[in-house]
Amino acid sequence: MEKIDVRGMSCPQPVLMTKKAIENRPEGIDILVDNNTAKNNITRFLKNLGYKLEFKNEEDGTLIVVRK
Repeated sequence: MEKIDVRGMSCPQPVLMTKKAIENRPEGIDILVDNNTAKNNITRFLKNLGYKLEFKNEEDGTLIVVRK
């Protein structure tokens, strides 16, 4: 499973990195994000593609677990 870290990045960079990761691993990825704007944009993008998401609060940010 691939894990990407988009903490500290402003949009659209987190969404672009998510798109690239999904192209490489369409079955799913883990995304570590630290701000609500990026989290919301990534969530919207992935839900539109039909992915199922799970959110886990980590000490250093929110982990979005993405599965097809």
